[in-house]
Amino acid sequence: MVVLDATIVNIALPSAQADLGFSDESRQWIITAYALSFGSLLLLGGRLGDVFGRKRVFVTGLAGFAAASALGGFADSLGVLVGARALQGAFAALLAPAALSLLTTTFTVAEERNRAFSVFGVIGASGAALGLILGGALTELLDWRWTMFVNLALAVPTAVAALRLLSRDATAGDRAPIDLPGTLTASSGLFALVYGFSNAESHGWGSALTIAGLAAGVALIGAFVAVERRVEHPLLPLRVIADGPRAGGFLSIAIVGAGMFGVFLFLTYYLQQTLGFSPLVSGLAFLPMMAVIMPVGAIGQTRLLPRVGPRPLVAGGMVLSAAAMLLFTGVEVDSSYATAVLPGLLVLGVGLGLIFGTAMETATRGVEGTDAGVASALVNTGQQIGGSIGTALLSTLAASAASSYASSHRTVADVAAQSAVHGYAAAFTWAAAIFAAGSIAAWLLLPAAAPDAAPDREPVFAH
Repeated sequence: MVVLDATIVNIALPSAQADLGFSDESRQWIITAYALSFGSLLLLGGRLGDVFGRKRVFVTGLAGFAAASALGGFADSLGVLVGARALQGAFAALLAPAALSLLTTTFTVAEERNRAFSVFGVIGASGAALGLILGGALTELLDWRWTMFVNLALAVPTAVAALRLLSRDATAGDRAPIDLPGTLTASSGLFALVYGFSNAESHGWGSALTIAGLAAGVALIGAFVAVERRVEHPLLPLRVIADGPRAGGFLSIAIVGAGMFGVFLFLTYYLQQTLGFSPLVSGLAFLPMMAVIMPVGAIGQTRLLPRVGPRPLVAGGMVLSAAAMLLFTGVEVDSSYATAVLPGLLVLGVGLGLIFGTAMETATRGVEGTDAGVASALVNTGQQIGGSIGTALLSTLAASAASSYASSHRTVADVAAQSAVHGYAAAFTWAAAIFAAGSIAAWLLLPAAAPDAAPDREPVFAH
């Protein structure tokens, strides 16, 4: 639900714009509001789960997400819809790390843990594509408002199941106080970074707001690290990221987020604006990739990881993802889906299937039970920040390549379409470079040895 909502409204935006009557310039805030609140509050959400109990925070996140979605579905103005999206992001910041930390602390036997993370990895890798499919189907067959209402059908039964199946959180005892200086510097720093990258996508890297946001983000994150070294009860204990393999897992998630979200954006543009696919058909075009991710993720996590370790799986997945990007660079104005898009999607499905579950499992393996929430939040933060960087960077590079092509090929009959496709190909080329860099980082940071069984912890499911 959390990953799905990062993309489900994308296809519904034109219908929502026509219904509510807002401008093209305002349209981006429906996307940005979710990203800003989600990205900036993740570390706080993860720590709240560690302090107040993951079941409480998980159910609270579900209830709040459902209420915010209902508010968005009934929105009668742009302001209400943007506010609802911001609330969705805030409650997602509670929900996402609580979900992953529950997984981390529940499945402690190696075989069960690998199976659980294979399922979770498949969901993480395919959620964005599923959002495009579901968004297209709901918008085309029902109404754009159902891209918001559908979350109630997911959140309500999940909350009921959580109340029944998850054991009661431990009593509070002496709770560690929330690190307020760390919370303020981390949240404001992440907010500034996400805003800076989002502004770069719409207004360019030379914009004063872009530069100010990125500079403030870097300065505040630096201040956050300095604070965490000194406070008694840090929001993010630096021991969580000091472990080399764990840091490699976090970095791998960020890199794959940078490449993946940008590519979904440009493939969607290409399918709809160049090949003329409808929103629903555009979403369904990603189904082959999802069909490959599922079995590959299961085999990689349950069969290969215990034998070869995370290094070859994640590094190999990055290489395959880079190869898929290179296949996408062959798109033309008159290409067919079967020859220009489908092969790349199948290869990308194999690559992402090998990466996601393995990187998430490595990033959370061996973390102290009291730090499971904030470690899980870092996984989501990496994916969110990576996605923001990738979308902004690739959008800028694509626009620059398209503009250069158009200015130097003014006599071409269909110059607008040709320049757009040239821009997409440039974005795919740079995405291949991002994945190639990710393969090198994964090879250097991730362990080659197969992981040992995780230490036994008290399970969180009631017997």
